[in-house]
Amino acid sequence: MPSVPKPELIFTPKTEPHVQASVICAKQLNLQLRVRSGGHDYEGLSYISEMGSPFVIVDLSKLRGIDVNIEENSAWAQAGATVGEVYYRISQKSKTLGFPAGLCTSLGIGGHITGGAYGSMMRKFGLGVDNVIDAHIINANGTILDRKSMGEDLFWAIRGGGGASFGIILSWKMKLVTIPSTVTVFTVPKTLEEGATKILYKWQQVADKIDDGLFMRVVINVVDKKNVQGERTVQTAYNSLFLGNADRLLQIMNESFPELGLTKKDCTEMSWIESILYIAGFPTNTPPEVLLQGKPTFKNYFKAKSDFVKEPIPESGLEGLWKRLLEEDSPLMIWNPYGGMMANISESATPFPHRKGVIFKIQYLTMWNEPNQESTTKHVDWIRRLYNYMTSYASMFPREAYVNYRDLDLGINKNDNSNSSFAQASVWGNKYFNNNFNRLVQIKTKVDPENFFRFEQSIPVLPLTSTMKRKAKRNHH
Repeated sequence: MPSVPKPELIFTPKTEPHVQASVICAKQLNLQLRVRSGGHDYEGLSYISEMGSPFVIVDLSKLRGIDVNIEENSAWAQAGATVGEVYYRISQKSKTLGFPAGLCTSLGIGGHITGGAYGSMMRKFGLGVDNVIDAHIINANGTILDRKSMGEDLFWAIRGGGGASFGIILSWKMKLVTIPSTVTVFTVPKTLEEGATKILYKWQQVADKIDDGLFMRVVINVVDKKNVQGERTVQTAYNSLFLGNADRLLQIMNESFPELGLTKKDCTEMSWIESILYIAGFPTNTPPEVLLQGKPTFKNYFKAKSDFVKEPIPESGLEGLWKRLLEEDSPLMIWNPYGGMMANISESATPFPHRKGVIFKIQYLTMWNEPNQESTTKHVDWIRRLYNYMTSYASMFPREAYVNYRDLDLGINKNDNSNSSFAQASVWGNKYFNNNFNRLVQIKTKVDPENFFRFEQSIPVLPLTSTMKRKAKRNHH
């Protein structure tokens, strides 16, 4: 991408004091920082900057230590470690402990947890942020703080307030959760010809109310019709993890969701670490050591958006959706069920507000391989039209969005510290954080009044306070 601004340099610290030095130097040299733990920002914001000023990338991939403490049921992980490595290290020490975070195993844990971190155990244990008990962060002065020295406000803000607004996360301390030694997985695909619409309508009635040990997500894409050449259809695949054995799972499904027609042979019992590989899409019998490679599963161009759904989408709405999916080359939608523990945690407990009342979250994706602008425009236009179509079915006032599926269509900051930047930021800020946005802004203003940590969608500082502080200084002398 020749038109994208390049960093002045890429800095790969090997120790935590190196990271401190990068903050102090960047500040003195008036350089902006972009921090990357896994490089998974959906808009590429961890390694590009359109903010106009020269910038440096701090790449934390060499900081990937993981220390699992079984006596304490806890683990520390440095920001550059991947989610997959963390899972692997836990599973090496215990077969009955796990951690509830992401499904994609190559995510860097540093940034992943700052946005919430949901995964296949969220209905049972909540999000990654709901299970974090300490953190080390470098603030705008280059000081390393832990939970005690940063205080509860800042500790609240970094657990779901999005990455890179408050400092650089060095490591997280996680509380491990107890899991059964046997879990069960299944994937049941249904095409339109096999009654997908009616089954998905029913799924919306049960997915958030069913046993909280069952996470049944729906992966929706377009496939070739069986036995009909040149025709395509929509496929909905129910891709699931149950924290228990197959017999109990079949009992639950027969009671609550017989429409899917789950059978014993659809179910596979395995260990939790094997289920991580299964849900991430690795081939059967892949050894868990593959998690130590930290490689992403796909490489292509994509654009994503998100929605939260609070009322079931009627069958007519689904039919309109299928029509639109069939117009696109490689569309993908993932519907993630909520409820369970997610509904029991208050929306202000962390900055992540999407809790009670959410039936499921939608992730919309479109993918393409051609690097030209024409392709990009075509596919991005398509997903924006789809998002527009879904307006009446999604949450409203605000239309909520998930900060880890970063979407610059929702709005961006002006590269200045004016009043207007706060007003503008409120538009996307309320979608990501709802009523928590104002508290995030107050904390940001307190801990980084000069707005050193800033990017296209960073939490803004209150403009008045910075000018008042300067005035107060002048009047004081």
